[in-house]
Amino acid sequence: MIRRFLSLFEPFILLLLGTVLLATVLPARGEAATIVAYAADIGIVLLFFLHGAKLSREAIWEGARNWRLHAAVLATTFVLFPLLGIAMSHVPGLTAPVAIGMVFLTLLPSTVQSSIAFTAIARGNVAAAVCSASFSNLIGIVLTPALVAVLIGGMGGGGSGISLGAVESIVLQLLVPFVAGQLLRPWIGGFVSRHKALLGVVDRGSILLVVYSAFGAAVVEGLWHRVSPASLGVILLLCAILLAVVLAVTWLVGRALSFSREDAIVLLFCGSKKSLASGVPMAGVLFPPAQVGVVLLPIMLFHQIQLIACALIARRYAGARPAGEDVQRQPTNG
Repeated sequence: MIRRFLSLFEPFILLLLGTVLLATVLPARGEAATIVAYAADIGIVLLFFLHGAKLSREAIWEGARNWRLHAAVLATTFVLFPLLGIAMSHVPGLTAPVAIGMVFLTLLPSTVQSSIAFTAIARGNVAAAVCSASFSNLIGIVLTPALVAVLIGGMGGGGSGISLGAVESIVLQLLVPFVAGQLLRPWIGGFVSRHKALLGVVDRGSILLVVYSAFGAAVVEGLWHRVSPASLGVILLLCAILLAVVLAVTWLVGRALSFSREDAIVLLFCGSKKSLASGVPMAGVLFPPAQVGVVLLPIMLFHQIQLIACALIARRYAGARPAGEDVQRQPTNG
């Protein structure tokens, strides 16, 4: 039982926790902090460039036909989640930065890799999952910062809207590299597809760099004096409740809209996810360095909870009944 539980923690999660520990014990200071910050920015640019080169336009157009499914996933990601985040930000006892972090978590796009992987394990519509997750991330590059400006801009404790400098950073670090990757895809797409390990290294490496830079800056500013163990427990509980509510709603919506079993699985997994890969670099662009560490706590905790919960659900779907059976007869939770 213990070995099975530990198997749910992929090596990257352990690296992430190790990075947080390193930033806590040995944060970058002075000139070293500046160098780390520049390295993190370069990693973000390269990350979005490679994601642009990886995303197939053919897959987008092919999957766009299933508009009811994609609309349901996007509504869950960018409507239901933010409404729940706003409600949770008013929980008594939350500090302003933590409340902002809870809302920011709910404004992020869906994951790509894990959404597709869990859909495949559960024998869902993998092609539709690729399209839904890709749509979510593509739209999120523009929509997430806009929602941050509207929903977080007026919150106390550090939100003052998105400045012109932040907009420039979003365009230069996220949008321009992504578009450049898309434009160069005919020439470099094959190379990127053949070297998926490279994308994985850049993906994880850039996240670890940004987390180290952000948490280091936050530690220097007194992060762990502002976030108590009790606050961490509250964040963990809120993330678990948030995921449970969204999983229940996506399953019910799949039944209400009479989706096939395969499409309902896509809605369940793509609709319930939030992307750490997108959240970390966006937080680094959208929030002051000293605030980023606190803002990232909810998404880091939510990321691990969603991996464990969805792994259990996917395994249960995979072993429950033959593929193709109607979704209404499937087990609903794990």
